[in-house]
Order: sequence, then structure tokens, then C-alpha cells
Amino acid sequence: MTHDHAQTRVALVTGATGAIGGAIARRLAATPGFRVVIVARDPARAAATAAAIREASGNNHIHGEHADLALLNDIDALARRWQGPLHVLINNAAETPRDRQVTDEGIERQFATNVLGYFRLIRALTPALHTATAARVVNVASYWAGGLDLDDLEFQRRRYDNDSAYRQAKQADRMLSAAFAGRLQPLGITVNACHPGDVRSRLSASLGFGGHETPEQASRTPVWLATEAAGGQLTGKYFEQQRETPCRFAADPVAVDALYAACSRYG
Repeated sequence: MTHDHAQTRVALVTGATGAIGGAIARRLAATPGFRVVIVARDPARAAATAAAIREASGNNHIHGEHADLALLNDIDALARRWQGPLHVLINNAAETPRDRQVTDEGIERQFATNVLGYFRLIRALTPALHTATAARVVNVASYWAGGLDLDDLEFQRRRYDNDSAYRQAKQADRMLSAAFAGRLQPLGITVNACHPGDVRSRLSASLGFGGHETPEQASRTPVWLATEAAGGQLTGKYFEQQRETPCRFAADPVAVDALYAACSRYG
């Protein structure tokens, strides 16, 4: 993967075969000067989604990449394949299995994908972000957040419930955005989190929700953070409807640092 064109900004979007991720990738593809790399677990779906976005947008610089973001080996392999700068990383991939599942690494799957996936991908791609000018990380989180238990991140003690695990994960994503913002600011990289919107999707259905917004509406705030001035000027913030919104989870530096340390221990 070589991306070396002046004036071009390269964006990587995870979960782009889903409803919101696909809309984010399409909106970025339609933004002048953007090359978009989409990451999915299924190589065939990644390739098909990239081809569909190329055709719809007229932007030929859309590429599919394969990685299961629940697995450290896949993330490290993706980072090793990456060449050149990365200007925008949009962490959006999420899953909400109804029953407690563990990955091949023995980690509860929702925590592995929705939290460690964000954490590990930011860490693995920091060198590529650092070589870009004014790079940005956008973490798609949610207002549906809370209930984080730092002593039971994988629901080994608590009864697993996919909604509780999802709310915990989204709280963690908001806290990790603050954690990385402080660590990456010296490198000129901003890190912000947002709630995209309530969309009827595979994910919302598995949580038992409907949704009243279109994927296109839900893509607005993440892409706004990725492309407009605010996302480059502010860091460590949380946004809803393109507006900065106070985040009580990120306002607890002791818990933020404890979560960062807990994620680091997973490698």
C-alpha cells in the first residue's frame, strides 16, 4: 500500500462493510483529495465494498484491506503492510454478539473488537499518523455508554449481556480518546470521539434497538471531525451532532489512566 501524493489525504475506516462505516467511507470518498482504505474481517466483502464505493463516487482511490480487529496479529500485520503517511484513522468497527464469545487470543470478543481494536490500531498506526501532517484519529463511540468495570472488563465475574458490554465498550472508547489525546498531542495528532447517530443496522438490531436516522446522517459528525477545522484544532473531546459535549467519563483522569494501563497489559 503506497500512498504518496502531495495534496492527497489518506483515510482508513474500520467497519466499513457495516451501515455507518460504509456511509463514512462513501462520504470521505466524495470529499476532494481523499484516498480511502477500508478495513474488514472478510477480504471479499472489503473488496466488494471498495469497488461499490469507487463506482458510486467516481473516486478510484478506494481500497479494501483485510484484518480482524479483534486479533492483535491481524492489526500488527496491517500496520506492517502500511506504507506512507496516514492522515485520518476512523475507528468504527464494532460487534455485539448475543452470547459471550472469546477470540482465538482468549479475550471476550466484544471487548477485543470494540475496545482493544481501537486501542491497538491507534498504537500500531501511530508511526504512519506521525509522518502525516496534522493527522487525526476519530473514534466512533456513543451516548449509549456507561457501566465500565475496570476489574471485570471481560465479563468474567458479571453475567454477560451484550447491551451492558456494548455500553461499557463505548464508555471505554470515550475514555481512551482522552488518554490518547494527551499522549499523541506532542506528535501533532488529534484524537476525538463522537456519537454518530441512531441507525437501524445489524448492530442496533442485535442490541434490540431500531433507529430513526439514516447511515448518511450518522456519517456526518465522524466525517466532519475528519475533514473540518474543529477536528484538527481540538483534541480529547467528545461530540454529538457536530457539537462538543461534556464527557463525564473522560473527565476522570485516574480512571482514564487505569483503563489505558489495563489495555496496555493485553499487548
